[in-house]
Amino acid sequence: MATSTVGSLDPTIGPVLVVGLGNPGDRYAATRHNIGHMVVNELAARNSEHWNVHKAGAAVAEFRMGIGGPKVVLVKPATYMNLSGRPIAALLKFFKVGVENLIVIHDELDIEFDMLRIKRGGGEGGHNGLKSTSQALGTKDYLRVRAGIGRPPGRMNAADYVLRPFAKTEQDHLALHIDSAADAVESLIEYGLAATQNRFHQK
Repeated sequence: MATSTVGSLDPTIGPVLVVGLGNPGDRYAATRHNIGHMVVNELAARNSEHWNVHKAGAAVAEFRMGIGGPKVVLVKPATYMNLSGRPIAALLKFFKVGVENLIVIHDELDIEFDMLRIKRGGGEGGHNGLKSTSQALGTKDYLRVRAGIGRPPGRMNAADYVLRPFAKTEQDHLALHIDSAADAVESLIEYGLAATQNRFHQK
């Protein structure tokens, strides 16, 4: 596990918070902007965990990866996307961990659908959930699992595109895309950033 570098993910100092960005409610559940929610739902299902309401303003599910493994806290902010940072900051404080132990999963327009890119830090690319998170935390130096959704077709507005469900042509591959993103989160926790990038950036 990569824990020797300053700022690296370190499950030995406390739980890892895995946040799936999205908007609350059934209206948005199947939209591209909510792929972060879909990924943490998959991680909860893999570990037979149920969601509970946390006073910080989020749904949370807690489990350990394997027997005696690191504690993981899955998070779905109950706020709309542009206010995601508030509950994330509150939960980091509640669990007494820093941003080095935060993984944020989000949709990414600049990456082709069905592709993943993993990084720490960087810009927000106009993503309101990332903007809110960076502002609330006072830093951009957190891990991101960027799930590609591709660019809108023709002249469709990007804001409209992300709030629409995945196209029929994408539905056949969506489950695999979500599985792959969930695998990437588990890899980050177990093996660290460099190994995860080497594995998932080969596609």
